[in-house]
Order: sequence, then C-alpha cells, then structure tokens
Amino acid sequence: MTKLADHRPDAAPTASMNREEAADRRPSKRPSHSIRLLAVASAGGHWEELMLLRPAFEGFDVHYATTLEGFAERERLTKVHVLPDANRHRPLRTIACAWTCWNVIRSIRPHYVVTTGALPGLTCGLIGRLFGARTIWVDSIANSERLSMSGTFAGRFAALSVTQWEHLAQDDSPAFHGALL
Repeated sequence: MTKLADHRPDAAPTASMNREEAADRRPSKRPSHSIRLLAVASAGGHWEELMLLRPAFEGFDVHYATTLEGFAERERLTKVHVLPDANRHRPLRTIACAWTCWNVIRSIRPHYVVTTGALPGLTCGLIGRLFGARTIWVDSIANSERLSMSGTFAGRFAALSVTQWEHLAQDDSPAFHGALL
C-alpha cells in the first residue's frame, strides 16, 4: 500500500510523476505534525475501513468526520466532527451535509482529505479540493464488480484514487496498491 507520506506536498518529485505532479511538490519546512488531515467516512463498513488506515496517519494533525456520533468514543478519538448522513435519494439531506462539510473544512483548512466513502466523504473531498486540499479516495472493498458511483466521480478530481480490487485498476485512475481487509 502506498504510504500517505508519498503524497505529502513537501515530498520530493519521483520519476513516475508527470510534469504537473512534480511541479506541485513544493519544498516546505513544515513538520508533519502541522500537516492537517481530515479523514472522512460514513457509518458502517466505510468507517471500519478508515480505522484500518489510522497507522498511515501517524505524525499528522488528524481530524475525523463521520455520520454517527458514537464512533468517536468507541475509537477514543478526539477532533471528531459529525456530518449529516446523505445519499443520492435524499437531496435535502445532501444539501445539509454539503453545508456542514463546507463549515468543517473551512474551520480545519486540511492539507489532505482522505475518505473511504460514501457521499459525505465525496462531498468533503470535493469541497476540500476547492480549498486547495489534496484528496485521497479509497473505494470500498465491497465494490468488487465495479467502482462505486462516488468512487467513479472522485476519480475525476482526487489527487489519488485507489481501488481495493486489482481487476478494477486502470492506468489513469483508480490505482491498486492492495486491500485493507
């Protein structure tokens, strides 16, 4: 699995990068603990997969966002934001979720948004991108036949889009770096 450190804005350019990606790597004297990361997932399996990524977040100033309040206490997390749950069948909830995501991202100003889905994670990723954050989308392991609708859309704007199924990987996006489960 690719380490998050490989996608830090202050990491040196690598031979596998295209010219735009290499130009985006600006040297920085900022220590990793001052790099803010927003980790987002809907309740259930998306959240469980995000929790498996926690070791990759060590050294970062991590904020979490999820759609269910009780998860923060169960995982003994601080800096947790609760988002309204939303899906494509509930447009008014989607608007409320987008507003909450906007406010969370505006207050945190993350350098990275990492999400395992679903729509609230996609919304945070898109809004984070508008604020200049690099977005990392990890499509759920449950999507073994094809990418999720959110994952397909995230591939259009995410700095890194990852699938957990090798046969779903493509040259441009999403990439395959292994599975969480």
